[in-house]
Amino acid sequence: MSTQTVARRYASALADVVLKNGETSSIRSELGIWSEMVAANPDLGTAFGNPAIARLTKEKVLEKLIVRAQPSKTTANFLRVLLQNGRLGDLDGIIERFDKVVEERSGVVAAEVTSARELGSTEKAEIEANVAKAVGSKVKLEFKVDADIIGGVVTRIGSTVYDGSVRTQLENLKQQLVNG
Repeated sequence: MSTQTVARRYASALADVVLKNGETSSIRSELGIWSEMVAANPDLGTAFGNPAIARLTKEKVLEKLIVRAQPSKTTANFLRVLLQNGRLGDLDGIIERFDKVVEERSGVVAAEVTSARELGSTEKAEIEANVAKAVGSKVKLEFKVDADIIGGVVTRIGSTVYDGSVRTQLENLKQQLVNG
């Protein structure tokens, strides 16, 4: 089973629980802290992912970490389930997918906006308002800079791309001139 499929299944299951209980923001925060803790200690991540280390040993380590970090019951149980199923090493992918699932279920559409230069807060707000109006719901925008587009912006919403870049306009003009 692919890592993406695994992440989607665990993320969806966790989203079912936290949305029902209204714990979304606290669980997101706790999982983020947990991920940072594992990232700060690479040996920990390696140990949890190492099949040569007995599961009982991993469980003891996890329980000690849970006692120290004191996460909510939901987060602690989720981490235990991941460990039991040998998926604790996939936590970062699961967290990323969890964020997307929660946003989707909350009616928030994720979009990526690429511009030739860093945009100011006024420009970002204007683009956000236009995208929200176009999709008819709240949006969460991720802004990127790519000088190769020369000017304008490229907006990606799911698999749909709205390309208003100068580079693309120039390429289209070139094709029209070449093809007569």
